[in-house]
Amino acid sequence: MKHRIVVLGAGYAGAYVAGNLARRLSPVDAEITVVNAEPDFVERLRLHQLASGQEIEAPKLADVFAGTGIRLRLARVTAVDPERQVVAVADADGGELGYDTLVYALGSRGDDCGVRGVAEHAFDIAGRPSALRLRERLDSLGRRGEGGSVLVVGDGLTGIETATEIAESRPGLSVALVARGELGARLSSGARSHLRRACDRLGITVLEHTCVEAVEATRVLCADSTALASDATVWTAGFAVNAIAAASGLEVTENGQIIVNRTMQSVSHSNVYAAGDSAYAIGDNGRPLPMSCASAGYTGRQATDAIVGHLTGRKIANTKLVYPGNHISLGRRDGILQTVDDEARAKPTYVGGRKAAHIKTGILKISLWGISHPTFGLPKRKRRLAAAPDCTS
Repeated sequence: MKHRIVVLGAGYAGAYVAGNLARRLSPVDAEITVVNAEPDFVERLRLHQLASGQEIEAPKLADVFAGTGIRLRLARVTAVDPERQVVAVADADGGELGYDTLVYALGSRGDDCGVRGVAEHAFDIAGRPSALRLRERLDSLGRRGEGGSVLVVGDGLTGIETATEIAESRPGLSVALVARGELGARLSSGARSHLRRACDRLGITVLEHTCVEAVEATRVLCADSTALASDATVWTAGFAVNAIAAASGLEVTENGQIIVNRTMQSVSHSNVYAAGDSAYAIGDNGRPLPMSCASAGYTGRQATDAIVGHLTGRKIANTKLVYPGNHISLGRRDGILQTVDDEARAKPTYVGGRKAAHIKTGILKISLWGISHPTFGLPKRKRRLAAAPDCTS
């Protein structure tokens, strides 16, 4: 009987792990199934572009995995039972899917942070459907011919990219960015100045040291009793992971991330691995890796190496687990590349302007190409599994 590997989620982490496992393990011994709710690969790092009205690529996962031997099941994961080693899914067939090795890469979603009215009245860009809903709303405002106001709440990377993209793509709209603290506080002083100039150039109103307490249909209420008018409120104040892992009995953090060891194994269930935003992984600097595409790549690579090593009886190398810095787009012709030190503090220097925008575009293209070509560099000889794989080390 073949060793059953089930990968939950086909985002940057899940698709990467599945493709690389297919490249390195012999199909004689192992079968790989990917479970994903959507039929397309979603370039999450470009959803702010989609929301603003631009077209982005969305390769069909069936095409991505064609010829790899990977089985694709389009279904929503509803539960994981690590004791019985099954995953419950919701699709036309329903039922359960058994596994011998599980890769949990369900990623994250927008977090309403417990703020009243966010779920009912705000838009987010954490997924393709929600980004398209925001796009429809912005189209509606444009058709009115009277302009409109867009309020982006959250001054993290997602909020900054969303505000600048909408302001550039839809100059007829009035865009404001609400920052809980100082805008770009984690950037170097030079990068902060660059960011402020970009906001000024794009006509974005920046509201710093502002705390939102409630979101209503046409306005946002702040802690200082200020009411901000808004025809479309975009909530980018944080991300949260799916509650499935916590409900399964896997050991998780307070926010629901799966606690893993250095090789991305669950510390409570050795045949379960986590990668991407779902994993609570400690980087080489002793700090938890942040939720990011870069972290998805590093944790996905380490999980792949660990699974191959355990199943084939080979030594497992520790791949690097680092966070190099922030790549921020400020529309299509401007950007910021901010590197950080080992303590995750911004280094004094940064790269800005068109050069930074071109570099980020290149990174995104490389990432998409790598996901879309999982068999590139396919080894002529794939690894056979050991007679009795050791998944306990």
